[in-house]
Amino acid sequence: MSAETSSGVMDGRRVRGDASRRQVLAAAVDLASVEGLDQLSIGRIADAASVSKSGVATLFGSKERLQLATVEAARQRFVESVITPARELPRGLGRVIALLDGWITYSRDRVFPGGCFFAEAAADFDAKPGDVHDAIDRSLLEWNGYLSVSLGYARDGGELLALDDPEQLAFEFTALLDLANRDSVMHGTNASYARARRGIAARLRAAGADPAAIDVFAAVSDD
Repeated sequence: MSAETSSGVMDGRRVRGDASRRQVLAAAVDLASVEGLDQLSIGRIADAASVSKSGVATLFGSKERLQLATVEAARQRFVESVITPARELPRGLGRVIALLDGWITYSRDRVFPGGCFFAEAAADFDAKPGDVHDAIDRSLLEWNGYLSVSLGYARDGGELLALDDPEQLAFEFTALLDLANRDSVMHGTNASYARARRGIAARLRAAGADPAAIDVFAAVSDD
């Protein structure tokens, strides 16, 4: 076999391997959002992704490596769904509102079948130290940090002049969003998103946000 032919064969295997990896991880994140990240196993994912157990084992090697890859795949899906669209807007209140609205839409429209992947994963691993716990924690901190920084930019730009602690407000917003997600998944209703919107809107108004912009956010129907 010539070097050129050998290279082509290797490239083909790599392409097939990448496609298999994406297929397995797509099934893994969806399954973990419903059944729990700690319940993932090579056999369970093989069934869900319609691939062989040996194929999954070859791709990931161990349950922990599969879990870590699943967390990263979920992080990428979250970023693509919530953060990337908001970044199309300039820093300021508009981006903050886009982030919050995007998070509600992400949960409401079940980007993950079980609601927010990270809410489920955190419940699985919050008291279990280790690499998987740390990966989940980094993703949660990344979101909270980005929301906090975005609130700070809005304040510094004169759009939230009464805001004294962006980190505190980001914490409160995350609490509202997480509870809305949990209640929606638990009760099969979207009513909790309207409550979250009202709570967020009230805090933004108190921080000095333009009432017209906040009214639009609060009036969105999540039915």
